[in-house]
Amino acid sequence: MTFDELKEKAHSLPLKPGVYIMQDAKNTVIYVGKAKALKNRVSQYFQDSSSHTEKTRAMVSQIDHFDVIIADSEFEALVLECSLIKRHQPRYNILLKDDKGYPYIRLSNEAYPRFSLASKAAEDGARYFGPYASRHNTQAIIDALRTALRLPSCHKKFPRDIGKERPCLNFHMGKCDGYCRSDEWKEQHDRAMAQAVSLLEGHFKEVQADLTAEMERAAEELRFEQAAELRDRLRAIELLGKRQKVIAGSLADTDVTGFFRGTAKSCFVVLHYVEGELAAKDFDLFESPVEEDEGSVLSSLMREYYVGRTRLPKQILLPCELTDQVSLTRMLSEQVGSRVELVTPQRGAKMDLIRLANQNAREEVERATTREERQNKLLEALGRMLGLDGPPRRMESYDISNQGASDIVASMVVYVDGKPLKRDYRRFKLKDMDGPDDYASMEQVLTRRFRRYLDGDEKFSDKPDLLLIDGGHEHVKVAARVLAAMNLDIPAYGMVKDDRHRTRALVHPDGREIGIQAIPAVFALIGQIQEETHRFAIEYHRQLQAGHVKTSVLDKIPGVGEVRRTQLLKHFKSVKTIKAASLEQLQEVVPKNAAQAVYQYFHGEE
Repeated sequence: MTFDELKEKAHSLPLKPGVYIMQDAKNTVIYVGKAKALKNRVSQYFQDSSSHTEKTRAMVSQIDHFDVIIADSEFEALVLECSLIKRHQPRYNILLKDDKGYPYIRLSNEAYPRFSLASKAAEDGARYFGPYASRHNTQAIIDALRTALRLPSCHKKFPRDIGKERPCLNFHMGKCDGYCRSDEWKEQHDRAMAQAVSLLEGHFKEVQADLTAEMERAAEELRFEQAAELRDRLRAIELLGKRQKVIAGSLADTDVTGFFRGTAKSCFVVLHYVEGELAAKDFDLFESPVEEDEGSVLSSLMREYYVGRTRLPKQILLPCELTDQVSLTRMLSEQVGSRVELVTPQRGAKMDLIRLANQNAREEVERATTREERQNKLLEALGRMLGLDGPPRRMESYDISNQGASDIVASMVVYVDGKPLKRDYRRFKLKDMDGPDDYASMEQVLTRRFRRYLDGDEKFSDKPDLLLIDGGHEHVKVAARVLAAMNLDIPAYGMVKDDRHRTRALVHPDGREIGIQAIPAVFALIGQIQEETHRFAIEYHRQLQAGHVKTSVLDKIPGVGEVRRTQLLKHFKSVKTIKAASLEQLQEVVPKNAAQAVYQYFHGEE
């Protein structure tokens, strides 16, 4: 279908709740979404693309056709959306890497049963233990059982492979009792498996007592080697008991979710609490930037993580409110047949748990990405938002500060690769201004800066990739006019502030506003640049007002600049002493031409 045909089909949809399924030319499902009103939601995709996020524009460009399924309610649409996302795994939906759940330990039903990790319990004749808090720790329990009881971890199948090959290295290292040697060891295998089951059921004291009695009996019968083996096994089981008490639970009481959106990667964290104690942590890393708002992102992650599980905690703490929190609460509760609460704490101990989860998410992202990767992703994202040819490696920002007609100053702040380069900062004192005029001031500053660039001045020799002007549409129009007059092709944007004096958007000279709040890292960087530019301008202005950069009659003398004036004042202490000095005395402090100019200014023809 053409874009116009897609747009026409979207406008013909009913104002009813439902699910829409976007597909590409190969009939592959690329996105699944839900809507309270299908017509309003789907039509938004085929309107002006300037208001879309980068991800949405990329997705829309791939749409060949779409289908919709009408539902009776928003809740039914939510359930259907979750089902379709699980089935199709669309590339433009936020998807976790693994279809995780609370895992189980599976004990197969065969002559020589084996332990394995299972995502869910099934009616296949096997025995299941759990669910446990996380996959990593559940696998650790299985490994600890195998080590403590010297059960096989190889891929041999018994009794089929008994006697076919020599025992593997695990037997010779004392990690396995070598049941592949002969079926005479079947009884010992059954006894070890029975002990393992007792341990998983929590009967540590019974197993400990049996092994202690067996060890003492072997020692009495002078079978010291076997007694030593039993002693080592007993110690391993005691350690296993302590470990499982910490990391395992039949059901998590509370889950605490955390989320951090980085410039290169984002992370979703779930902390599992059992009986008030932290039992385990699950997390997933995925590519950033994620351009949806945090509530929408977290809603997708929650559905991806929890929908389809047979066991859920009684309470799930959230870092922010979800747009469909009521519907999701109902769906999860119906899924497990008991009340599941979704809570967004605002203060107190529960809020402290949310902060801990968010901190864990942040640390996982920082471990997974280097500073250079984060800065590169950040600048690439900013470049794409502004439609630049590449990431803006060098950015220059300008601000005007004035108080009345005098001491009008401007600041130039430089950021290179996302970091301030203070040695390239410059400040300007405006000349020949009749009064405060931000537009005329900005025109003078930029003209002076780029005239020196064109003249080859070493202090202004670097050409910026992006100009940021502290001000709105009219300010950046001035910048664009100056650049055009000098035949310089440099993109310029104004930094538009909100009512709280924070940068809320960037504005193009033609009036288009580009929102930056969708990507927090970009928002933070632009805000930092704006604050630094304003600080640098205000600091210079205050120095002038406080007299730190003093003006005097010496400033009126041709050939006497700031350096010569400072030298004279430092040596003679006052203008009065300078006026009384002889030409020879002046020449001892400054060059002859400057000394002559000062002497002639104060003494005239004399």
